[in-house]
Amino acid sequence: MASNQAYPFERNRYYPGKMLTTADFQAEQSYHIDKVRFLNSLMYGSGIVCGCGVVNLDDLSILIESGVVLDGSGREIIIDSSLVKKLSSIEGFDNLTTDTAALCVRYKEKDIHSVYAVSHKESDREYEYNRISEGFEIFLVDEEEFDEGFEIESEFLQKESIFKGQDYEGFISMPTIVCKGRNVKACVEIHKISGADCAVSYKGTLDIPNFVSPEGLQQIDIEIDDVSLDEGEVYTKDFWMSVQDSAGIEANVILRSGSAAAFENDKAISAENSFTLKVRLSDESPESMIRRETGKLSLEMRTAVAPSAIKLAEVDLMRTDSAYVIENIREVKKNQYLDLPSQVGTKNDYLEYFIKDTDISKKQEAAGTDEVRTPVAAFPPASELKNVATGVLEIPLGRDARAGDIRYSGEITHGLGSGNVYVSIGYEYISQDQALGASAKSTVYGNPELFSRQNQQLADAETAVRVLNDKGSFVVAARLLRDVDFLVLTYRWVAIKFPSGEELEAADYYGKSISAKTPTVVMRPRESYYFGVQFNNMEACSITYELTAPGSGEVSTDGVYTAPSKEGVYEIRIYCSDMPMVCTYAYAIVKSTASENDAGSIEEQDKEPLVKIPDINL
Repeated sequence: MASNQAYPFERNRYYPGKMLTTADFQAEQSYHIDKVRFLNSLMYGSGIVCGCGVVNLDDLSILIESGVVLDGSGREIIIDSSLVKKLSSIEGFDNLTTDTAALCVRYKEKDIHSVYAVSHKESDREYEYNRISEGFEIFLVDEEEFDEGFEIESEFLQKESIFKGQDYEGFISMPTIVCKGRNVKACVEIHKISGADCAVSYKGTLDIPNFVSPEGLQQIDIEIDDVSLDEGEVYTKDFWMSVQDSAGIEANVILRSGSAAAFENDKAISAENSFTLKVRLSDESPESMIRRETGKLSLEMRTAVAPSAIKLAEVDLMRTDSAYVIENIREVKKNQYLDLPSQVGTKNDYLEYFIKDTDISKKQEAAGTDEVRTPVAAFPPASELKNVATGVLEIPLGRDARAGDIRYSGEITHGLGSGNVYVSIGYEYISQDQALGASAKSTVYGNPELFSRQNQQLADAETAVRVLNDKGSFVVAARLLRDVDFLVLTYRWVAIKFPSGEELEAADYYGKSISAKTPTVVMRPRESYYFGVQFNNMEACSITYELTAPGSGEVSTDGVYTAPSKEGVYEIRIYCSDMPMVCTYAYAIVKSTASENDAGSIEEQDKEPLVKIPDINL
């Protein structure tokens, strides 16, 4: 790898009488060349711009199609015509030591056009090259020795090891920042680090307070069975979860202690017992958050080092002492083709053959977007509109209406039944819209007088609504603020029904309850434990944890309790943030002499509880 730093930039300063030398002209060229390459590397990165496909012609020869490549320094590599090459004639073939080779291209300049140097001295060369040809060279290198370049480290993703054996190692990664109310994934990666013929299996449980799995649980069971890979291959599996819209600023994803186990060919290998991934909660959208995180990378991080060669293909060989056969040619999957603004329209046109406009999730998947988002309906479901009604009413004025007159509508039934109903009205009128070039309907809620100067068709009137709660209807009164020529005033009304206190209790709380998955836990001083929650007859919701007495330790917003240094029995209250009446309690028994057999829930130990847990009835 070589440094691709082309800055700071310097350009010639011209002034009358300046003597220009060879160095000045070289500086003039370098300024413009380095500026273009600098922008290429920042805006496009490195990879194939177009073409450069590799085709196996026969057992010994390949075809490299014409195309354009950008290397890590932003230099353009142009293969202007297709090339037919015998593999053994390509540079580096004689140095191959394995059966898998990387076919690469790199930038190469060549001096051309020899001319007589008129002003040469005796010590100088008589002839000089008059041009520099910007070309390329094709070469081969063992796949394992190919330099992939420097991978920029970012704080956006965090990674934790889950197991490591002689043949496999596994990791789990996820973003360090997640967006409230959106989806996020944790990715499990398994790498094959040896050439042995064996399979690997893994299982473990993640506790995910502040998140909800697709099954509606606050835990994710990771189960990977008998995965067999070749050396260097990577197996990935995604686990999606929804971020709850809570008031906290931090959450944890915890590998449950004692839940993890890994096997290579049914032989147990070392697996991490427990760890915690700390995640920050954000109110931003994923797009704005990612834009900020990627933009934070400094210039030194972006331009520190870069690959000088670009891999075009991977070639599998069948070799003997005196001969070889091209067995297979594989395309490069990682960062092969660059995304270019000029191709956006063509890509969208092609995607129209595969994607419906309403199929948001599949459209994002086909476009290569990692984010999976639940499609949002254009209108709320009918069940959410059962307490809302709307309509149009008219108030007749007559021919003799004057300022100060009061007129009433008839009694209007809103259709929401008796009870506590709120009704709002807005003056509705039709006017000529210049932007649309046609008539448009508008509704003014509040005082129409504020808009009367903009539109002379408005009638200035103050209104009031009397709601007849027991009858399920309402009456509207309007008092004119100035003389009008209208015969009828037209209003749009919207009615919203609010349940009473008794209805709230019966509708929202009846039959719903929560319970701690482990109500009683034996812990050592300063030890931590996550109190998971089980939802009964209700959907998962935001949960709040609080200590019922001072000096009881600490509990985070997502339910990770840390015991105090003092022995005792401590109580934690757990309740639904939006429905505090739905609550339960958990208890931590802190013992400095607790052994590993004591740790965990009381129920798991087949012992009598050390503390009586009261029955919680809502």
